Amino acid sequence: MSSVDQRRVADLRENLAEVQARVDKAANGRPVTLVAVSKYMPPSDLQILYSSPHRQLHFGENYVQELLHKASLLPAEIHWHFQGALQTNKCKNLASQIRNLWSVETVDTVKKADALEKGRRSVLEGKGEAGEEGRKWGRLRVYVQVNTSGEESKSGVEPPEALALCRHIHNSCPSLTLSGLMTIGSRSNSLSSSEENPDFKTLVSVRDQTSEELGVELGLSMGMSSDFEEAIRMGSTNVRVGSLLFGKRKTKEEIDELKNQIPETK
Repeated sequence: MSSVDQRRVADLRENLAEVQARVDKAANGRPVTLVAVSKYMPPSDLQILYSSPHRQLHFGENYVQELLHKASLLPAEIHWHFQGALQTNKCKNLASQIRNLWSVETVDTVKKADALEKGRRSVLEGKGEAGEEGRKWGRLRVYVQVNTSGEESKSGVEPPEALALCRHIHNSCPSLTLSGLMTIGSRSNSLSSSEENPDFKTLVSVRDQTSEELGVELGLSMGMSSDFEEAIRMGSTNVRVGSLLFGKRKTKEEIDELKNQIPETK
């Protein structure tokens, strides 16, 4: 590697060690998954974190095309999380083409849940591109995204509607596993230090009600770079951290360069 690459290796490994230590301290012995939000990051950065002494396994992507590309290049042991806005017409490819897709965290309609179910079911029946090998894949974990802040710019079901969608997935989607609830709260709430984050409180409340109604244990995917420690203290089992690991966001030119390297999918 060049000297520049060596500096990047050192920086990323140091960042990972620091963030993981903060996660562990906030968790206080409770298992919490750190997901490295890697959208627009080059595969080489992900490989560095995967190969580091701390062995980062969980990575989150926002775009199906980019996820398919990276999954084809990086180790099969990586656990991929899809965390972007989910389009119904992309669900089949998402559920049927990536064996090591750990979870889809942005399910917010019955239609999308059914499309994921259809795609994963075809794989489990040996009818997908994976053929007979697909029977070994197992069910696909999903999270229901809840719009806890009420912002029109945010995706997700309204809190009162979450139970019905969760019940549909639990009862009518046998190829999926309902793993929990997810939220992207408001920026103002995440930066406020005056009281407990109301978005997190809402998600915890919805989770508790849903778990009781369905009789299942559900996780919480909440907390990002600016507020993941508070999220953990409030019960999060899955935190999504990007800038603290990878550094400042990419410029438009850098993003365009990465996009040009990603082949078009059918």
